[in-house]
Amino acid sequence: MCRTAKYCLWLLLALASLQSLFAQESGGPEGKPKKEKEKHEKNSSEEVYVVPAGESPFIVRDIVIAGNRKTRDKIILRELSFKSGDAYLLQDLVKKFELARQQLMNLALFHEVTVALKSFDGYNVDILVTVRERWYIFPIPYFRPVDRNLNQWIVEQKASLDRVDYGLKLMYNNATGRNDKLRFTLVSGYSRQLLLNYYRPYIDKKMKWGLSFGISLGKNREMNYNTVDDKQVFIKDKGYLRNFSRGYAEISYRKAIRTRHRFGISYGSEEVADTIVKLNPNYFPGKRNRINFPEIYYIFDYTNLDYIPYPTKGYAMEASFGKKGIDKSFNSWQIGAKASANWQLGKKAFTSLNAFGTLKLPLDQPYYNRRLLGYSDIFMQGYEYYVVDGVAGGYLKASVTRRLFNFNVNFKGTKKLAPLRIPVNIYGRIYGNTGYIYDPNPGDNYLTNRMLFSSGIGIDIVTFYDFVFKLDWSFNQLGQNALYFHRRSIF
Repeated sequence: MCRTAKYCLWLLLALASLQSLFAQESGGPEGKPKKEKEKHEKNSSEEVYVVPAGESPFIVRDIVIAGNRKTRDKIILRELSFKSGDAYLLQDLVKKFELARQQLMNLALFHEVTVALKSFDGYNVDILVTVRERWYIFPIPYFRPVDRNLNQWIVEQKASLDRVDYGLKLMYNNATGRNDKLRFTLVSGYSRQLLLNYYRPYIDKKMKWGLSFGISLGKNREMNYNTVDDKQVFIKDKGYLRNFSRGYAEISYRKAIRTRHRFGISYGSEEVADTIVKLNPNYFPGKRNRINFPEIYYIFDYTNLDYIPYPTKGYAMEASFGKKGIDKSFNSWQIGAKASANWQLGKKAFTSLNAFGTLKLPLDQPYYNRRLLGYSDIFMQGYEYYVVDGVAGGYLKASVTRRLFNFNVNFKGTKKLAPLRIPVNIYGRIYGNTGYIYDPNPGDNYLTNRMLFSSGIGIDIVTFYDFVFKLDWSFNQLGQNALYFHRRSIF
């Protein structure tokens, strides 16, 4: 009973924070309406302030960019919420500087960004944008466990090297100076895979339309063919049990700064050995051992975060709609949404809410399309050793975080290499999760069709190249508790 009350308390705290979000969106701190703003259509800005009578604005005369050896000026200018000729009061211009720095850092192209006044000439001002670029090309060895997370690989699979993919990965960011990204990965070991994709955010002169495309090919000797007791069940064979391929093309549209629309089409092929069909006739629809299906999808993104890899303030949302297949061999509609909100509680602390929800139709889906909680970045803390399959559901996560330490690790430079400064930030965190997954055919699984709860404390380390390492001590409603590791980086 005490444990249930504790989880309910977490849920009430999350809902109270959500109510606070709507209160803030409707007005200022005391419910007063925000300053009147005049919307206008232009590439680099979403809004301009109306200057109060009797106050003289400063006019942006020139914008000077320094430090960008490879990144093109227009990529930097695209992220600024002001342009030459705009007029702002000084306090509003300073706010624009912080927004510009935030937007440029979120490009993941620079180690540091400074936006400041360069000079005055009466009410005309020149602005200096100084950046320090990252290293953009990474030909690195590829070594990654195939299991869903490090905890499952280390604890349940005994860190078996038989369950590791290895190979070579080439990451070329900012390949042409236009913030484009090239990825090539050649994988051996547990899987045999070849992956190639290219992304360019802008392909037109007005810098609104982008393009992405890629292919992936692979095969496996071991595969997950069912879920029993909320655990993946695997089978391994000397021959290949699964062959797959996928190609996709996507266009994106970004009119202003915070929102982006993505439209994509893909074609996939999946084939499994007859052994898999015998073990799980519902793996594919109609007891098939092969499916080929097209897919179309639309994704809407809104991002207003201070630092995307580890946000401490701001809001973000993603809504998606997709259709897989067109006939009885495979037919699925899916809608989903993610949202996050972060509010600062002072200079060193902040609180966060993260929500996720999805629905797949029709509700009677084959096993191949029922994977939901526990896969990729869709998980609840405290349930890392489990998967919860289903066709509908979601979760709500609430946390309070405080920065404990921050320092720099400095390396002296040489004649060929400049000095290097690596920032390190360490945070302490308490959190609670609640969720629910619906499955009309749960089989021998007991975490579906019931409310799930968990809570815990954690330590986060945030450092160079957007590397985030999380160490969580989580408790779930099954009476289990353990330490769990989570990692996120560009590699």
